[in-house]
Amino acid sequence: MSKFRKKAAEPLAIYDDITVGLKEIYKKSLLPLEKEYKYHEIQSPMMEDPDFDGKPLVMLIGQYSTGKTTFIRYLLERDFPGMRIGPEPTTDNFHIIDFAEEEGKIPGNVLSVDSKKPFRHLQQFGGTFLSRFEASQTNAEVLKSVTLLDTPGILAGEKQLVNRGYDFAGVLKWFAERADRIILLFDAHKLDISDEFKSAIQAIRKNEDKIRIVLNKADMMTHQQLMRVYGALMWSLARILQNPEVSRIYVGSFWNQPLLYEGNRELFEMEQDDLFDDLQALPRFAMVRRLNDLIKRAKAARIHSLIVSHLKSQLPMIGKDAKKKDLIKNLDVVFGTIQNQYGVPAADFPDLEIMREKLRKQDFTKFPNYDKALIAKVDKMLSDDIPRIMNLLPGEEQEKNRMGLGTIKGGVFEKVAMPYGKGIDAGIGEKIWIVTRDKSKYDDIFNTLEQQNGKITGRVARDELVKSKLSNNVLGKIWRLADHDQDGLLDNEEFALAMHLIKVKCEGSQIPEELPAHLIPPSQRFFKFMKIKLERCSPFSLVTEKELIRSR
Repeated sequence: MSKFRKKAAEPLAIYDDITVGLKEIYKKSLLPLEKEYKYHEIQSPMMEDPDFDGKPLVMLIGQYSTGKTTFIRYLLERDFPGMRIGPEPTTDNFHIIDFAEEEGKIPGNVLSVDSKKPFRHLQQFGGTFLSRFEASQTNAEVLKSVTLLDTPGILAGEKQLVNRGYDFAGVLKWFAERADRIILLFDAHKLDISDEFKSAIQAIRKNEDKIRIVLNKADMMTHQQLMRVYGALMWSLARILQNPEVSRIYVGSFWNQPLLYEGNRELFEMEQDDLFDDLQALPRFAMVRRLNDLIKRAKAARIHSLIVSHLKSQLPMIGKDAKKKDLIKNLDVVFGTIQNQYGVPAADFPDLEIMREKLRKQDFTKFPNYDKALIAKVDKMLSDDIPRIMNLLPGEEQEKNRMGLGTIKGGVFEKVAMPYGKGIDAGIGEKIWIVTRDKSKYDDIFNTLEQQNGKITGRVARDELVKSKLSNNVLGKIWRLADHDQDGLLDNEEFALAMHLIKVKCEGSQIPEELPAHLIPPSQRFFKFMKIKLERCSPFSLVTEKELIRSR
């Protein structure tokens, strides 16, 4: 028997909860590497439990008077403590808006020492910043599912870079790393991007997957003016974001006042729906975002450890200070060496100039050597632990949807539609069947056709429907929807429905896979009700008398 036994592999942990699993693998696999290689001092503070437990965070950034605070009020459909709106720079604080039964405000110094909130590491930015940091609490339904962050309005010029008294770009970066959505707001009348706004955008650039760009106050422009402004904004952002892909820009006017120019009303409504649908789904995908951020952090920490250990290995016995200066000066060469040796993608390395600045403050002699075991732990976390936690995502998503926690509710997200629509949606909410408007015309055509007991066959219907010049595939779908009772024949109502669907298609709208409830022929709605009732109840359940009367 051999004297040496191979060390048994550590058994894989079993996780029933995604949040608990993320906390455990961070503390066991990633945190030791971060502590050893001074990742918290040089790159990013340590993560704590509130970073995994908190609600989704939506962060708003923009120059002064772009409508950030008004946008928040529009979402909540109510005022909140500390809200100030005006054409001058009114918001000069980082302002958290959160839910509470009782309205109130919490100063930044109190927030930064509360272990139940994810703001403790903001103490690193100093007392000046904490005096400019506060939270408002209000009883708004929207805030039960999401937390909002209003940031100070940014002025033009370089003067404010000196007068803030704290690292403004650093604070933005800290919040951006923890936010689920970052909304960059622009005023359609003020597209000039100041020096500080440019540095702010560059500070959050690495979180481009979270950024949504909004061109606000667009109702004050004609269609032609809006097209020019839209193009100019895209050109400016392309230079700052340095992204080869074109950024999506949401255009609208996010307040409750009448539109100045109504020509773009439909465009604004569609853009608003797209943006708010994206925001509304944040609770559903919050765990995916945290998982994604942890993977990004693990890769960044791994590369950081390779850089730090390499710098330590290059120090000579004599002349350490001179070598340190040389290594920092030629940090791009160091990155290239690590890239070739370990196969690290160039895009994964930290910003060269920022890294140089941070390394100047470090004592290279206190850097640790390369530790293969610690890096192997992180590799195992990425290859084994993360995929097993990902397997829990579908189940958690279903549970959230079952409990009604998958979307934001309340405020502007409680959509109240007027009885109006276009295309296939025309007639929603109306008591009168929309097809009735042209039914007399369709009845005249129907009465000229060959009938059997008041209905026409598929052969007869085809000869009439092909006059629309639509393809057989589209006409087949229209036939399937119009033959609602599925008897292979069309009565006068079903024929009128078929003609209405042809009209909708010829006007440029799409034909749905299933017939919407508002288009069901009136004479067949009772049978539809009975079918739904039978599907929901047991075979022995009875339909109540009131329900029978209401369905007629």
